[in-house]
Amino acid sequence: MKRFVTLARPFTLLPPLLGIISGAICAWGSAHNPDPTRTLTSSVILTVALGSICAAFLNAANNTLNQIYDLEIDRINKPSRPIVTGEVSIREAWIYTWIFYALGTIPTWLVVVHPFTTWTQKLFAPLRYHECFFIYLIALVSTFVYSVPALGRTKAHPLGANLTIAIPRGCLLKVAGWTMVARATFAEPWYIGSIFMLFLLGAASTKDFSDIEGDRAGGCRTLPIAFGVKRAAWMIAPFFIFPWLLMPIGARTGVLTGNATFLSVLGIVLALWGAYTVWLIVRNPDELTSTENHPSWRHMYLMMMAAQIGFAAAYLI
Repeated sequence: MKRFVTLARPFTLLPPLLGIISGAICAWGSAHNPDPTRTLTSSVILTVALGSICAAFLNAANNTLNQIYDLEIDRINKPSRPIVTGEVSIREAWIYTWIFYALGTIPTWLVVVHPFTTWTQKLFAPLRYHECFFIYLIALVSTFVYSVPALGRTKAHPLGANLTIAIPRGCLLKVAGWTMVARATFAEPWYIGSIFMLFLLGAASTKDFSDIEGDRAGGCRTLPIAFGVKRAAWMIAPFFIFPWLLMPIGARTGVLTGNATFLSVLGIVLALWGAYTVWLIVRNPDELTSTENHPSWRHMYLMMMAAQIGFAAAYLI
């Protein structure tokens, strides 16, 4: 069992799970909550629990799929991974992948918002109310587009790789969380999702710097390979700062219906944090290539999780 837990890379499952819960809390506290009483019923809690667990399962399947197609790259960059060491065979990895894709997608058909409160009502709700299921389905397809050569393998392209990470894990993740409580037919969830999407559009490249050797051998033209280490560092720098400034803008213009003061302060704090992370990156870009877990990578993950928690808090105040 331990080898399959390692295959799933448990630490990476936390951000999507947290993102779903945060998105659901934002919807619950927003002006678009379809339940005027905002009652935290067992139906709401179980729906959010189901959706967040499915997000973690979907991410586990994606991690395994990526390791299957990155086998030769991982022999250089991640030689201790279970497929590389032979602890898990390719066949076992494929079985594991499909099981978790099924567990991460099919149950989301039952994620339907108020006034559908029983599981029977959710199961037979009109097609337009199953927004969450279709978002998860798009996310599933995007993982194949990212990894599989026959479907494009955007991982091999500097811009394509970041887009197929940022759209599902940034924008669609937040919207999926929102659809567990409210409909996604308003601008607000897409605005929130766009903030995270823009952040990941640049921040997702942080890990590429230490993987240059294997990525080059595997034919992947990541940003540091395509543009050089120093230039790539400056290219991703703005994405650590400016997306967070959309928070005070959204709060003051009324697009975001959470606590405006809290959102404004949070956005400024995150932008300052991003500026510090940029300083860590650009002061010595070559250091990124020689360190497996550069501080900027940890700050990227921590910043994203802090933003998820902060957004949730802003809609509970």
